Formats: sequence, C-alpha cells, structure tokens
Amino acid sequence: MTVSRTERLVNYVILALFAAQALVPILYVLWLALSSERIGDHSWFHPENFATAWDQGHFSQYMRNSIVIAALVVSVALVLSLMSGYVLGILRPRGSDVLFYVFLLGIMVPSEAIVLPLFFDLRSLGLTDTIWAIALPQIAQSLAFGTFWMRAFFRGVDPAILEAARLDGAGDARILWSILLPIGRPAVVTQVVLTFMWTWNDFLIPLVMSPSGKMRTAPLGLAFFQGQYTSGSTLLAAGAVLVALPMVVLYLLLQKQFISGMTEGAVKG
Repeated sequence: MTVSRTERLVNYVILALFAAQALVPILYVLWLALSSERIGDHSWFHPENFATAWDQGHFSQYMRNSIVIAALVVSVALVLSLMSGYVLGILRPRGSDVLFYVFLLGIMVPSEAIVLPLFFDLRSLGLTDTIWAIALPQIAQSLAFGTFWMRAFFRGVDPAILEAARLDGAGDARILWSILLPIGRPAVVTQVVLTFMWTWNDFLIPLVMSPSGKMRTAPLGLAFFQGQYTSGSTLLAAGAVLVALPMVVLYLLLQKQFISGMTEGAVKG
C-alpha cells in the first residue's frame, strides 16, 4: 500500500507534535537547572547548581542507597524470573497454570493495599530501616512481572531447539543458561530496564519501610529537598536532573535491545 505525500506529511506533523510535548518539559527543566539562582540575574549556564544541589540535598547518600537497592532488586528478581519462567514456560509441570495465576496476583494487587500490614510484619522481624525492608517487597513485585514476561518468551521458543539440546545431553540448567539466555537477551534487557525504572522511581515503600530516613532513596530525598527549597526552583530542577540521570544513561546504553524486546513482546502478544 502506497502512502501519498500528504498523508506522510500529516504523519510527520503528528509525530513532531507528540515529540515536542515530551521534550519541551524536559528541556525546560534543563534550562531551569542551569539558570542563575539570584533574582534579577538572567545569565545562563551555571553548572555549579548541580554541585550545590548535590551537597545541600545530601544526594550522595540517597543515590548510593538507590543504586544498592536497585542492583539488588534487579539481579535477584532477574535470576528468579528466569528460573520460574523456565519452569512455567518450558517444563510445564502439573498445576503450573494455577501457579502462574498466583504469580499474576502480584501484578494485580497494588502495593498500597499491602504496605501497612507488610510494615508491621517486617518491624516484628527487626528489618525496618534496613535495605531488606525496601528490597524484599520490590523483589516480590518485580518477580511477579518477570515470571509473566519470561514465561511468555520461553513459550515462544522453537521446540526444535530444545529437542536438539536434549539429544546432545544438555540438562535443564545447561539449556536455560547456555542456550535460552543468549537467545532471550532482548527480553532480559527489557526486564532489567523496566525493573530498574520501577525500583528507582518507587516512593511509597522506601517512605514507609524506613521511618527514620536511614535508607531514604533518591526520589524520596528529592521530595524532602523540595520541601526545603520551595522558593528556589533552580536547585530543585538541578536535583531532579541528578535523580533522573541514571535512568537516562541506562536506557541510552540498552535502548536497542530494549526496543527489540518490547517489539518482540508486542508481536508475540
């Protein structure tokens, strides 16, 4: 089917409008972060605002907490999702469908509904104000999605590949880590990016599970920084850029495989 020049022009205009809608707020925050703090000073490009926001907002501690928590959640959830997805998508033992729907409950139940009972349970175990109080609930939530995601990928693998591997004497562990994992790299990268993004941006669990603020994360620190600098939008914008930067860097590094994984998932779905 051929597309006329007018239709192509209309498509480009619509895409440009959507792109502008997404980029204009980002560019405005960058411009604000590089503006002068002093009233009446209209000079531009003040990169020292980032250093000031970093020191005054204590973002070194908050970013360290966020990086450690995100690395723990992403790595543990990924390993467990690969194993559960392999069992439910390849081995398919008796009762696997029922178990799969149990995993789906982790996606459907919002964290707001369970965070308070979970807080009291973790407090009784002495885990509040620790990294585990924040990481374990997010690992459980990410595992629910990861199991759903990896099961869908494994069910789409050509059975001939698995039969050939088993004829060569490969066991389940060898098939998973040496054959399916390299094939499923786009799906794995997609899960890593999504899990990192959800963990990094999570606000409620770190707020509730760390009442003393000892394990305060970067987004939570930005919210408290906003309360301190409600009149100074320049430092607040600089802090927002610092908090968003790790996600942007990770996406730029993995964007090709992330887009490939999302595209394959859409086609299979």
